[in-house]
Amino acid sequence: MIGRIAGKLVAKELDRVEIFTSGGVAYELSIPLGVYETLPRIGEQTELHTHLVVREDAFQLFGFATVNEKRVFQRLLTANGVGPSLALGLLSTLSADRLVRAIREKDIATLQGVPRVGKKKAERLVLDLSDKLDDVAGSTVASGPRAEGASAEDAIRALVSLGYATIDAEKAVRSVIDTGPTKLTAPELIRAALAKIGGR
Repeated sequence: MIGRIAGKLVAKELDRVEIFTSGGVAYELSIPLGVYETLPRIGEQTELHTHLVVREDAFQLFGFATVNEKRVFQRLLTANGVGPSLALGLLSTLSADRLVRAIREKDIATLQGVPRVGKKKAERLVLDLSDKLDDVAGSTVASGPRAEGASAEDAIRALVSLGYATIDAEKAVRSVIDTGPTKLTAPELIRAALAKIGGR
C-alpha cells in the first residue's frame, strides 16, 4: 500500500499533480481542489498522503494534504453509490471539515450544493456516514495555505450557484489564483473570477 509520496513537484493542476520521487519514478495523483493551494512551486519538494484505488483496467492514486482529509475520502468511499470521482468532487466543493460537519449535522442543503449530489444522494450520505466520522471531526483542516483553499472552494461553489459550469468556475478561479495577489478572500476571488469570465 502506498501511504504517502514525497518528491519534486513537476506538474500541478487544479485536479492533479505529478511528483518525481528520488527513486526515479513520476507519480500522477488526483487531488481535491483545496490541496492545490497547499502545493509549493514547480520544482520544489512536496509530500502528499495517498490512497490507491485499484480497478480492473487501471490503478489511480489520490493525494491529500492531511491524513485526516485522506480518511474522510476513504469513509466517503464506504457510502452507497459513492465512487472516487464523487468523493473527490465532495472534497473539492467543500473542505473536509465542512463536509464532515454537514454530514454529522444532517445538513442536506449544504450537501446538495455539491455538483452531482441531489436530495436522495445527500440523504444517503447522511444515513451511511453520520455516525462514522467522529474520529475525524474537527481535525481535517491543514494549517497555513489551507485557508486559501477554503476560499477557493467557496468561490467555485458560489459561481456554480450563479449558473456557471463547474469546469468554467474552476478555470476562472485557478486563473485568478495563479496570476493575482495571494491570500484573497472568497468574495475577492468571486469578483475577480467573474471579471475573468466576463472578459472572455
